[in-house]
Amino acid sequence: MKEKQIGFWRWAIASLLFRILLIYFPQNLVHFFSRPEISTPLTSLRRLAEGYWLKQSSMSPYAGSMYHGSPLLLSVLGPLTVKRIAGQPSHILCSLLLVIADVFSAMLIRATGRILQAAYGQKLKLLDLVDRSRSSDVLPSGDVAALVYLWNPFTLAACVGLSTSPIENLVIILALYGACKRLVPLAALAWVMATHLSLYPAILIIPVILLLGYGPDAPPKKLFLLKADDKTRDISSNDSYSQQKRSINQPKLQSNFLWRPVLHFLLWASLWSIYLVILCALSVKQHGSLQEMLKSWNDAAVTVTQALGASYPHPWSCCMPVAFEISRAADLLVMSFLTYGFILTVEDLSPNIGVLWYFFAEVFDFFRNFFLIVFHLNILFMILPLAIRLKHRPCFLAFVYIAISSMLKSYPSVGDSALYLGLLGLFLDELADMQFSFFLFCGYVGVSLLSPVMHNLWIWRGTGNANFYFATAMAYACLQIILVVESVSAMLNHDRKLRSLTVTKLQDGES
Repeated sequence: MKEKQIGFWRWAIASLLFRILLIYFPQNLVHFFSRPEISTPLTSLRRLAEGYWLKQSSMSPYAGSMYHGSPLLLSVLGPLTVKRIAGQPSHILCSLLLVIADVFSAMLIRATGRILQAAYGQKLKLLDLVDRSRSSDVLPSGDVAALVYLWNPFTLAACVGLSTSPIENLVIILALYGACKRLVPLAALAWVMATHLSLYPAILIIPVILLLGYGPDAPPKKLFLLKADDKTRDISSNDSYSQQKRSINQPKLQSNFLWRPVLHFLLWASLWSIYLVILCALSVKQHGSLQEMLKSWNDAAVTVTQALGASYPHPWSCCMPVAFEISRAADLLVMSFLTYGFILTVEDLSPNIGVLWYFFAEVFDFFRNFFLIVFHLNILFMILPLAIRLKHRPCFLAFVYIAISSMLKSYPSVGDSALYLGLLGLFLDELADMQFSFFLFCGYVGVSLLSPVMHNLWIWRGTGNANFYFATAMAYACLQIILVVESVSAMLNHDRKLRSLTVTKLQDGES
């Protein structure tokens, strides 16, 4: 066991040194900063630097079409984009922060894996299936998941390519870790921050609530009921009422839903949301675009009134003091529309590894709103059925939700794939029999290599067209669909195997 721990830390430290080496010698990696697979309109650090420059120039950071991210992220990372260290690359401070975020994410994944493994082993002991709880012969599943996240080329590309995806991934993993440990304030804060940064993690409230209510992943509840019924029959034959009562209550204690931490989570989430709204309002107070817009409307109204020769002041001029006060509060609504509205309306149709940019570039404007609703509701339609079927495995449910949102979100990047591929390693034992693993591995490698080539043929050489690049995006989406379908199927098959083993043991005990 000690050798395994030493081996893990060796690989973890090596990944840290490798990242530092890449950010200190970026001459051959400059093109990573503008790659559409890495930097999107929401995660590009260059756009964030542009927004911070506008803010420093006493203009609204959302005045142009460059920045559409969080104002809090602008306040935290913005100063790092302009601060320079003599003799060091200009982006060194931001890059080091992204490296720290990756390392913290890996450590949280490792800690979450240990929690899941310990809780799952205890549940299997209740079913007398200890032999099924063995971990990997090389490393525990949590260590494997952490190393997969650290050494994943997608994670390295997002870190080196100056994308804010590592920070978004960190708060998502922090929410899952806090829910597994039942640290309600931490889980609520992380979930609120994750939703604020990229909107799509809002659907993770269901796995977080299930984690707080039921606890970490466990075998299906029916297996504990079967075990309880078998013990009830055995004990009733011995006429031992106290033992019968104890044996019946034991499985129920493991499967009852705890409402208190869930209610505490909702309360803390509400408090953190209010606090976050106040911080955002203070951040955009001095740089709001509504005040500029109202002032321009007043000037235009006065000009029209004078042109018409009217001798009375325009009524809009009388309302301007009140309008300015209202605008300070309404600036927050403008910021919300320019961030979340930008995500939901898919205004930027620049190429990325998703499929929405090509579709909405080709669709008629008359049908645009209809298909926007269809694509966004497609994510919501899958939430409830998956939650009902996988409610006993909330961490795995979170992995499925993240993979689906990464596939259907407006502006996906490889940083999103790095997150769910890292979480996939947490279920190394349960998904050991997953089919098409080698095909998926080769597919991800192929898409990673072909996507830059097709983009170069289309944009720079002019020997291709948009269909070349869109073909790799379609292949990437198909790979994610296969991964989600096969992983869910493998997990359900694992539950069926546990059921068959439990039934077999019960039958052997009766005989």
